[in-house]
Amino acid sequence: MSERELGDFEDEVGRTDRGGDGEGGVETGFESMDVEASKPEGLGVVCAGDGIAVGDDPRLTAYVTVGNREDVRVGRYLVVPYPDDEVLLTRVDELRYAQQFENDDATEIQARRAMKNDGVEEADYKFLAELEPVSVVSGDDRRMPDRLPKPNARVERATDKEAMKTGLDIPSDGIFVGHLAVGGRKVQTSASPPSIDYRLRDEYGGAEPLIFRHVLVAGGTGSGKSHNAKNLLRQFLASRYSIDGAERRPAVVVFDPQNEYAQMHDDPGVDDETRRRWEAEGVEYGGYDDTTAFVPDVAGFEYDANHRAPQVEFSVPFEMARENTWLLAGAELSENQSMALDTLLRDYFREENDEPTYAAFSDYVMDPSRAEYYIESGRVHESTYNALKRKVAENPVFDRVFDQPAPAVTDDEILKRFVRPGALSVVPTYHVTNSRAEEVVVLALASLLVDNKLSTGGRKNVKETPLVLGLDEAHNFLAETDTAQGRVIKGKFAEAAKQGRKERLGLFLITQDPGDIADPVFKQVNTRVALNLGDEDAIRSLNIPSELEDRVPYMGKGEMVVYSPDNSEPVEVVGLSDCVTRHG
Repeated sequence: MSERELGDFEDEVGRTDRGGDGEGGVETGFESMDVEASKPEGLGVVCAGDGIAVGDDPRLTAYVTVGNREDVRVGRYLVVPYPDDEVLLTRVDELRYAQQFENDDATEIQARRAMKNDGVEEADYKFLAELEPVSVVSGDDRRMPDRLPKPNARVERATDKEAMKTGLDIPSDGIFVGHLAVGGRKVQTSASPPSIDYRLRDEYGGAEPLIFRHVLVAGGTGSGKSHNAKNLLRQFLASRYSIDGAERRPAVVVFDPQNEYAQMHDDPGVDDETRRRWEAEGVEYGGYDDTTAFVPDVAGFEYDANHRAPQVEFSVPFEMARENTWLLAGAELSENQSMALDTLLRDYFREENDEPTYAAFSDYVMDPSRAEYYIESGRVHESTYNALKRKVAENPVFDRVFDQPAPAVTDDEILKRFVRPGALSVVPTYHVTNSRAEEVVVLALASLLVDNKLSTGGRKNVKETPLVLGLDEAHNFLAETDTAQGRVIKGKFAEAAKQGRKERLGLFLITQDPGDIADPVFKQVNTRVALNLGDEDAIRSLNIPSELEDRVPYMGKGEMVVYSPDNSEPVEVVGLSDCVTRHG
């Protein structure tokens, strides 16, 4: 058929009344059928054309009627009632059209006709939804999908709030995270309010609360990572946890390289309607009065506050290197150099009768007679000793960090104020623009807290207070490295993660590079919150289910995937659009 003949044919078809015999039409011999949208409680039916199966290889396909097709999306939750009172909760895994009849619609004639008429007759096609069975819900109980729905069983929207929470195993009480969502939109139910609040279990039938099984928040720049981290930490501050039979509020310590978290002291600028909505949902909000910015005194760097929280200056005493010789090691020291440094430090602290200082240790190493002794005795190789002179004894970074005029963080009064029930202590390091100096401060202080928390002889106030240790840009401090210092840090924090459950020590890690966090630490993290990430390797490192992993690159600000096996099914959540404290 020529192009012109095809056009003439198409014009003729366009004048034809499909299925009718009206004026000017062509009688086809078929009666027309009006397709009405189904009632609100029904979307379609389970069809058995490809089989129906639950178990290891589930197969569940629903035919969606024409009037409901625009409402069905991948990820949407649907229910299939059984003949009794139980229902099967499902998640839409795939959507597809299939041919209703055997005619081939992939033809030039059909395509031109559809383009000219600006559409297709959707009733000519089957709209099929592949459903992933999630759980069987019976009242307040849930179990794995273990029974088949009947062929042609009605498929309905999931609108029962409590049944949804039961089916997804979402706790009714606990730490508020956000609202259950699909594609960035809140799931709506028939309840009031219609959204489903998502919470982290704060009590778990005698087991440890989830914060002490550790939380990781991962997201790229602009994803809402800090905003949502503040909202979560604000909720933890209002909780109470048991230590030695006593209920105590936690102390929260946050290492803050971006100068953001001390703002939690200040009130958010939100309207009264937002506050009423938060109160109705049991969300803790408002500036947190018991917030203190503990500012490290590092020579040459001045702190510029952007908040109204009180400030306390502290310094890092060289005395801390007695038990943590790796503080002076850094990534630039070889294995032999690190071993030699340990030897020199042990000898120095054993011989030092006065107050130990970095300046005195530097003089100790630089003393020519002492250098001759170590080299001639064979205790330290000459090249190794000379390297320590350059990298340690004459290092301007250590001279800036150790033994500054501010009170030492190890002083009783400073440490008591630093770790108190209900206190939020923020350590801003944004002003310390030397990354090596910042690293020494953060690791020295974090190690001090971890050592006191885990050791039998730790400070009483640290031992007896539930502690949440927040580490922003955690990848910078807990990286998977093979240096002497890296192995010590990795081992220390891996032990902290393992022992933290019983000692009431929770790690709250915030990062944009989750793949860089040392594996022994990462494996201990039970709750993983993934906001928008563009890097495929970073997303893959989170080990979240594949059906949710694919959505992470497309998430908007504040949208997240929560993977917490001890809390609920893996779900998509949208956080609060407003920060419950000041932000920015």
